Amino acid sequence: MADKNAKDGYLVTEKLVKRFDEALAVDEVSLSVGRGEIFALLGSSGCGKSTLLRMLAGFEKPTSGRILLGGQDVAGLQPYERPINMMFQSYALFPHLDIWENIAFGLKREGLAKAEIQQRVGEMLDLVQLGPYAKRKPHQLSGGQQQRVALARSLAKRPKLLLLDEPLGALDKKLREQTQFELVNIIEKVGVTCVMVTHDQEEAMTMAGRIAVMSKGRVLQVGTPEEVYEHPANRFVADFIGNVNMFEGRLSVDEPDRCAAVTGIGEIQVGHGVSGTLNMPLAIAVRPEKIEISKQRPAVSRNVFAGKVQEIAYFGSYNTYIVVASDGSRVRITEANTSREDISGITWEDSVFFWWGDRAGIVLRD
Repeated sequence: MADKNAKDGYLVTEKLVKRFDEALAVDEVSLSVGRGEIFALLGSSGCGKSTLLRMLAGFEKPTSGRILLGGQDVAGLQPYERPINMMFQSYALFPHLDIWENIAFGLKREGLAKAEIQQRVGEMLDLVQLGPYAKRKPHQLSGGQQQRVALARSLAKRPKLLLLDEPLGALDKKLREQTQFELVNIIEKVGVTCVMVTHDQEEAMTMAGRIAVMSKGRVLQVGTPEEVYEHPANRFVADFIGNVNMFEGRLSVDEPDRCAAVTGIGEIQVGHGVSGTLNMPLAIAVRPEKIEISKQRPAVSRNVFAGKVQEIAYFGSYNTYIVVASDGSRVRITEANTSREDISGITWEDSVFFWWGDRAGIVLRD
């Protein structure tokens, strides 16, 4: 799937292809990234996202296609000739240099005047709030602080494009969540255009304004986090982004304002049409948080099903129930914990009803 705005961006890739011998790593990727945008390439290992990032940086040469930055084709330029900087997952800080020298390293290589170097390094230290640590060595800093030093060094050269390769992969979960917001604030304050690679869907959805979901070298969908989560383009995207229940079935009703499908758990109603062919195979995806659960039958008539609770997991802010439906399928349901007491009364092996509104389901043909 090509980005429909692929002609209008500050960074544009046009049918970018990368082959390694007979293996196709990147398959005709056309993307557009706006000036000042934070854009994420999201996918599992081996999907081609890191190869795509390395082509943007100049570390890999495209087999075919173009890379335009501000209207200039940079695909044939060496990495050092591109107004691009890349921050690696390992941070790649020089252990024998202090923080000030690490940030200044690239500026000295460019031959900038001492006064200019002093000014830029000072600005970067202020930006990442590490001024008091300027004379410390990298090993004397926490992982989050080292990550900010690496970012400061990348931004010091004032690149037109910043590339982030799994930028928070080396941090533990709590620090990673905290640092996501810090990183976004710094990048937005500078105003640099940014492309990041991650396999962490939460990281992509927290940090990026738009996401490209990749699989097997291709871009399957481009959109805002909300668009990709609420309106996935196909089964892969629906399953990759968050948790989802997938009910396979066949189209039984198709009208302009509603449709229905016969599935293993019964007929599922959806509040929009699909312009399909009756009896065609499809799937209806329903997010766990959009399903309600109770021991009492609800006063609704559509999309109400029965099952037995097989598993319960407590996650603090929410509970997850695994309910075995009549056809033996396992349905995942999450319920927010809005009270300190368990008021549902649901426990293992209970017979329950579960249901959702007709706008909660997503019809997927692919």
